[in-house]
Amino acid sequence: MNITDVRIRKVDKDGKMKAVASITIDGEFVVHDIKIIDGEKGLFIAMPSRKTGEGEYRDIAHPINSTTRDSMQAQILKAYEKEVAAGTLD
Repeated sequence: MNITDVRIRKVDKDGKMKAVASITIDGEFVVHDIKIIDGEKGLFIAMPSRKTGEGEYRDIAHPINSTTRDSMQAQILKAYEKEVAAGTLD
C-alpha cells in the first residue's frame, strides 16, 4: 500500500483539531476526514469516525496494524508541517 497523495484542509475554529486530511492510496482509493489533532504529546491523527447510538465514536476506516498507522501518520503530519511552513494554512 502506498499513499500517493495527501491533501490538507485548515479547520476554521479554535481547539485541538488543527486540520483535516484526505489521502489517496495507490492512486485508486481515497480516505477523507482524517483529523490532525494537537494533543498533550504533540500532533497525531484520528481516523474518520461516526457516533453510535450509545454515544461512543467508532472508526469508519482504520489501519489494521501499528506499522501501517505509523507510516500513515508520518506522511500526513509531514504534509501538514510542510503546509504550515509554507504559510498556506494560516
